[in-house]
Amino acid sequence: MLHNPPTFIARVLGRLRAHPHAIRTTEWLRTDPAGRAIERVRTSPTAGRTVAWLRTHPAGRVVDRISTHPVAGRVRSAPRVVHVLAVVLALALVAVPLRGDARTGGPTGPGTGEPVAAAADAGGGGAPSSTTAPASPGAAVHAEDEAGDGPAPMIGQPAADVATPADAVMPASRGAIPVGKGMWLWQPEEIEGGDPDRIVARAQAAGLTHIYVRTGSSRMGFYAQAFLNEILPRAHAAGIRVYGWDFPYLHDQMADISRSVEAITYVTPTGERIDGFVPDIETPSEGTALTPQSARAYSEGLRNAVGPDYPLIIALPRPSPQMQQRFPYDAVVPYYDAIAPMTYWLNRQPDSDVINDLTFLSRYGKPIIPIGQAYDGAPEGGRPGPPPPDEIRRFIAAAEAYGAVGVSFWSWQHATPEIWATIAASEEFAIDGPLGVRARAGQIRSVQALLDSIGFATPVSGQWQPETIDALRAFQEAAQLPVTGAVDRPTRDVLLRPFGAPLPGW
Repeated sequence: MLHNPPTFIARVLGRLRAHPHAIRTTEWLRTDPAGRAIERVRTSPTAGRTVAWLRTHPAGRVVDRISTHPVAGRVRSAPRVVHVLAVVLALALVAVPLRGDARTGGPTGPGTGEPVAAAADAGGGGAPSSTTAPASPGAAVHAEDEAGDGPAPMIGQPAADVATPADAVMPASRGAIPVGKGMWLWQPEEIEGGDPDRIVARAQAAGLTHIYVRTGSSRMGFYAQAFLNEILPRAHAAGIRVYGWDFPYLHDQMADISRSVEAITYVTPTGERIDGFVPDIETPSEGTALTPQSARAYSEGLRNAVGPDYPLIIALPRPSPQMQQRFPYDAVVPYYDAIAPMTYWLNRQPDSDVINDLTFLSRYGKPIIPIGQAYDGAPEGGRPGPPPPDEIRRFIAAAEAYGAVGVSFWSWQHATPEIWATIAASEEFAIDGPLGVRARAGQIRSVQALLDSIGFATPVSGQWQPETIDALRAFQEAAQLPVTGAVDRPTRDVLLRPFGAPLPGW
């Protein structure tokens, strides 16, 4: 890559960028699946957008650079020439007195995700040996500017306490998919003493953006009304979305659809509804009458019943090499807005399993939110006891590195205090984390997926790119928020605000 200029030149360039009348230039890199830089994009308010393709030989060293510019056209330059020009420019500016700081209002340009912990090879079962995760296809690596202090996207403004305007609205044209960090509830009476206030408090302490509540099954019907009456108003008041999930056995697809719609349209006495719905389609070994035809009939019928704008997420078995031959992924996935594979690693390794699952499911072009193992896998042939914190950390890190928009865990009642602490400490998808931190690829991807799902189109790439800034600005304007182009506190609060997802005739 390009060599950095000497330190004193870096300081001079840094002073130039800090001048209130200086042109602000921002830059980021795109990489290939092996982590090599293949594209550098630079923008400034006056020069427009410059794209530089970095040609490399197999060893990854830069051998050529091709640039395009909206005015100058195509320019070829070698890295050494660029370095020399930077030095000459810096020396010419040494005597110029520069004052002021142009960076007081938060981020103004594109940035990148930071490195994450290592993930094992998708084909292996051992623990990872590297300390840096390989870049996923389309992921970004952090690119400092010439002085080493370039801007990075922010999850919030440096100014800590900015109130959300009272007249801010949620301008969504579609329902929101789950992003960030979540947890699955099966038997509410078995967790936090069955106290909905304690459930919400623990979710907040762990930085959860959403929870999944079981609403019924083919064998038990829709039974969650009483718990929904308690949890929905409390969770929504805390800014936590609640997604219902159901176990359809597919023996009677019409009955399964009817029960699912009953849960989706249920309104509590306080006027609350669940924020989305997740069918848990299992294999015949769990008693499901699974065929491509039955799974398609249920999924297509459910989508037709709730319309194109209601968020449906499919929970399904992880696509191990064996399951790829047994489960009808192609028949099921097209009807859903996002995919939640049950990535339970049992006696294998968390990072290699999640890498396999994300790689296989990426062919469908939908957001992926893997479900991690937080229970004792010994009865299923796994190692005894719930996974240790290191495995939870590796699962989250690999999910971020390979393109997930969030993670969740099965299940609340089985997770140990150590697992809860690890989830709370993880930064990868913490879009509700502290203000003023540099954004990671997973955090950026979560924001992008959320914007895109509610009708503000942006690539879901993990790169803070112009299309994302445009989508965010459009959202802020429609929400009657200050148009900052940054995920500041008011923007974050409204983005994560629960709301009634659109339904036909509602």
